[in-house]
Formats: sequence, C-alpha cells, structure tokens
Amino acid sequence: MNAYLSDLGLTCAAGDGLEACLVNLRAGRSPGMLATDRYTPGSPLTVGEVSAQLPSLEGYPETMRSRNNALALHACAQIRPAIESALARFGARRFAVVAASSTSGIAEAERAFAAARETGVLPPDFAYAQQELGSPAEFLARAFGLMGPAFTVSTACSSSAKALAAARRLLRLGACDAVLVGGADTLCAFTLRGFSSLGLLSPETTNPFSRNRKGINIGEAAAFFVMRRDQGPVRLAGAGETCDAHNISAPLPGGEGARDAMQAALRDAGAPPQHIGYVNLHGTGTPQNDAMEARAMAAVFPQGVPCSSTKPLTGHTLGAAGALEAGFCWALLAGRAADGWLPQHVNDGMADPELPRVDLAPPGFLAAQPPKLAMSNVFGFGGTNVSLILGAA
Repeated sequence: MNAYLSDLGLTCAAGDGLEACLVNLRAGRSPGMLATDRYTPGSPLTVGEVSAQLPSLEGYPETMRSRNNALALHACAQIRPAIESALARFGARRFAVVAASSTSGIAEAERAFAAARETGVLPPDFAYAQQELGSPAEFLARAFGLMGPAFTVSTACSSSAKALAAARRLLRLGACDAVLVGGADTLCAFTLRGFSSLGLLSPETTNPFSRNRKGINIGEAAAFFVMRRDQGPVRLAGAGETCDAHNISAPLPGGEGARDAMQAALRDAGAPPQHIGYVNLHGTGTPQNDAMEARAMAAVFPQGVPCSSTKPLTGHTLGAAGALEAGFCWALLAGRAADGWLPQHVNDGMADPELPRVDLAPPGFLAAQPPKLAMSNVFGFGGTNVSLILGAA
C-alpha cells in the first residue's frame, strides 16, 4: 500500500516556508544561524532560531500554550487547505495526528521557575502540563478538529522520522485515511546545557565530515506533512528502523546500526542502492557520529551517492530533524529542483583522511538528472536509527 506525502509546511533557521528555505539552501546561507547567549548567559553559542511571527494561542487551554505548539501550528497553517480538503473527504474520525518532539513546553517551565525564584510563586499563566510530551499531537488534533488516533513520538533525534514510519503503519492498518504527521522542537536552556555537558556543542558553525569538526549546533524547527493513501507528488517508499542500544548517547563506532537501518529501508522500498539519487545525511558534525555514518555509507553505497548534511544551515533540530530533512528530499522529488540541483554540503572543505570517502555535494552541484528516490538518515541517542526513502510518485 502506498503512503503519499501530499503537502509540506515548515519553518526553520534556513527560512520560513518551503520556498524561502529552498532559496537559502541553494545559496548556502541561513538567516537564523546566529551566536547568542540568550539561552546560556555569559556563554554565547551558535544556534538556529526561527524568527517568524508565530500565532497566538490565547484561545487554547493554558496547558497547551507553548512556543513549541505555536511553532507546530505555524508550520501546519501553511498546509491548511490540504488539511481541510482531507478532513472534508474522510471525516474527523478518520484523520489521525502523529507528532514528534523532544522538548514540548520545557522553555515555558524554565521561564516559570526563574520567575518563581524571584517572586516565590509560579506565574498564573503557567501550567505544569505544558511540558507534557504528548501535548503536540493533542494540541494539533484540537486545533484542526481531528478525532482519529493522536499520539506523540519522542525518541530524541529520530522522533519525527519514526513518526513518519508510524503514520504509514496507521494507514496500512486501516486505522485512518489521512495523517497530519511531523515534528516540532524549540530552543531552550535545558537542551543546550545538556548537550554542552556532554561536550557535543561546537563553538562555531558546525562543520560536518571535516577533519576540523568540533560538534553540533542546536536549532529549532517544525515540519509537517499530510500523508494519505491516494494522492500526493511523493510517496514514503521505504522505512528502516533499528535500535543498537550501544550507549545512551554515543553510536556504535562501526556504524552497524545505521547500516542496518539503511539496508532495511532499501529492502522495504524494493530498491537497490544504486537507485538512490541523493542522501540527506544525519551529519551532526561530532567526531563520533560523522565517523560511524561515513563507515555505514561506505558499506551501503560502495559505488558512492551524492549526499549532504543540511545541519550547518538549520542547526540540529532534534525531534523535528527527521521530518524537516525528509522535507528537503520531498522538495527535490516534488519537482522543486527540476534542474538537478541538490542541497550543498557546507563545511570548510577539509576532508578527514581517517574516514571513508563520502560524496559530499559541493556548492552549485547539479545531478545529471533529478533523483527519483532520495534517502534521509536520522540517528538518535540510545541507538535509535531511522532511514527513510522517499520516491517521486
């Protein structure tokens, strides 16, 4: 059974909306990547911020009022006609929501606790339930009047890639006829300080697959699709999920978990590796992640394949990364890059001689022909690995 991704709404540091984002990706620039100490006073970090004007949530219960939910609603508003069309056709009870997040309302809790330290009481507009990880799906179901299954996936960096795979399963099981699926994650001090304590953050723009790479930049984003059985320019052709559970944060050094996820996705799509025209790499810029992903890519694509990490232009958007980066693949396959343009790999050009060669797309790279199949890789903490393959319909 086919699962089609009919429409895409997104916002991230590289641009608000798909068209603006593609213009900046093509130029290799990102207006939202900046150095700030807003989240870590006295210690500036490079982060990827969304500067778009987000909708007010005043009409919703206090428990649902978070920047994370506003970010999700903003992305979904870009595809409101597609949501309403599917709702009119299938009905509310046949329209599901599968959302993803790793932060939910943590930022609101941070502000509330900081205020309580000053005043002795929590602000009246704060509700502990704003932090619930299930909030994004519950909120979007309420916002659009959807009454099918609704749940949130939270598996660190792989969250929204797993949400896409879960949405396809719902369609295949006959539990629904359409799914609003994607992820949203928001910048907050808790996340930045946690990654900093692990020694994973880069003091400057991330530099994936370079010999000089020093770590990641955290970003915020939201990306959501309408998925349905019967209509859309792009299909979710394959999904491979593995869990190697090697370490709470470090990947298997040899990349076996990532390799197995890619191979599972290829089997699911019924496609040999040479049919993949582009791979959006996980490419976080940490020494360990890039090393294991290069080894996994060499094992799965010994003949090579054009690829890039888009994280220098978006930041690592954590629970939103899987949907956002699959969204870039969606754009290529939906005809938004008819001249064969592929997202460029932004780094300092200094290859790491200790890693297997990876065919990183340079600025201005044009494929001989637009890809018919594209892969998106996401590898999360705890060894949760997901590889998605999208195909032109």
